[in-house]
Amino acid sequence: MLKIAVANEKGGVAKTTTAASLGAALAETGKKVLLIDLDAQANLTLALGFDPRTISYSNANLLMNAIPVGQIIQSTPFKNLYLLPSNPQMGLAEQFLPIHQGYEFFLRNTLSSLQSSFDYAVIDCPPYLGAVTTNAFAAADVLLIPTQAEYFSIYALQSLMNKVKQTREQINPQLTYRLLLTLFDKRNKIHRILREQLHKNFPTGMFETIINIDTKLRESAIAGSPVIYHASRSRSAVQYRALAQEIIQYVEETKALQPA
Repeated sequence: MLKIAVANEKGGVAKTTTAASLGAALAETGKKVLLIDLDAQANLTLALGFDPRTISYSNANLLMNAIPVGQIIQSTPFKNLYLLPSNPQMGLAEQFLPIHQGYEFFLRNTLSSLQSSFDYAVIDCPPYLGAVTTNAFAAADVLLIPTQAEYFSIYALQSLMNKVKQTREQINPQLTYRLLLTLFDKRNKIHRILREQLHKNFPTGMFETIINIDTKLRESAIAGSPVIYHASRSRSAVQYRALAQEIIQYVEETKALQPA
């Protein structure tokens, strides 16, 4: 199982949209995918049509109370797509996780028990670099960083890169990262200039796929259905399918490099 954490401190960069859409695009290829909502706002849970207020057990119970993961996983209406949901109790996890020794590895240990059950886990992180995000980074193989071609979004990458460095040094030396350019408007000159700057600063750290602005993404969130299903022929659906193929290719290349 490849574990992908989707994170950025900057809000409004299509983080949750990317987690839902990528997960759905991977599931569409026949891969079994587990989506993990670690944000107390529970937007990923909402994006899959669930009401967080009616969820009895969430990832908060998983991290704080050691509730068995099998009691928390939800089947979704979409083939091959499963959810570890969030609800407002996730805010408590941020406060109380650090009082436990080895709390950084709670999620990693849980996912190790599911290693043979899923092909991919996509983890939607909260928009801050606290204890819950540390759990995600410790568990992940790849950090996917959605970012806009906007000054404030790019500026926010500095602290995130520091967090990646710290994670590699202290808890997860194998963590890799890739930037995904989102909400891109090719008609906008500033967007084009900043895209080139990002490629210059991260020559091997960016996905080839770019996610353009698309109103269908907003519609899909309201509908409680990832854009892959809500508007399967839309530009954004095509682009997230391309991103899924990049991820699948990455897995194949990584396997090829491993010793027999």
